[in-house]
Amino acid sequence: MNVLVIGASGKTGKLVISSLVNSSQHFAKAMIRKAGQIDAMEELGAKPLVGDLEEDFSYVFDEVNAVIFTAGSGSSTGPDKTTAVDEEGAIKAIDFAKEKGLDRFIMLSSMGADTPSIAPNATEHYLKAKGRADQHLLESGLNYTIVRPGALVDGEGTGKIIASPSIPDKSGSITREDVAEVLTACLNETETYHKTFEILNGDTPIDEALKRV
Repeated sequence: MNVLVIGASGKTGKLVISSLVNSSQHFAKAMIRKAGQIDAMEELGAKPLVGDLEEDFSYVFDEVNAVIFTAGSGSSTGPDKTTAVDEEGAIKAIDFAKEKGLDRFIMLSSMGADTPSIAPNATEHYLKAKGRADQHLLESGLNYTIVRPGALVDGEGTGKIIASPSIPDKSGSITREDVAEVLTACLNETETYHKTFEILNGDTPIDEALKRV
């Protein structure tokens, strides 16, 4: 399967690329914003494609079977950039996927995207943007999966998670490496089709947890 990773140069995006390459079942295409990132993507084993979420990037969807959207504006940018990337960029990606006849679209969202009004002021705008993008995907007709991790941490993955439409205790965290493995596993796990769920590190192996979601 040819999988387009949007946001491939980010921390989680790079780990998704590595997960896809290591799976041997998929060919990774990496959408990056700068030509200077090409070498890094090639070293990871992906085909780099330069595109900007704030411009027309429809051409990167050619010869693609599925999309994993991991892009984000980053914590150092303001609300305008969050809207442009996390909301409008994601919505354009969904629309381009439909136009190109793709079916499978996996969205890396965030825990709290469905309840932004109760979030701290610093994250409310970000979560609203994520939530609007998620809703657009829900209504798109695509075979979607929306993954909403809790607090992301660096470090080696555990390979074990908790996955549920709503996790009661949201105070935990999850490694970016485990998030990447979840996103890759969702490509072929039919129990995740047309599902939205939250994830944190837990006690259940990823494959098993996704079959129960």
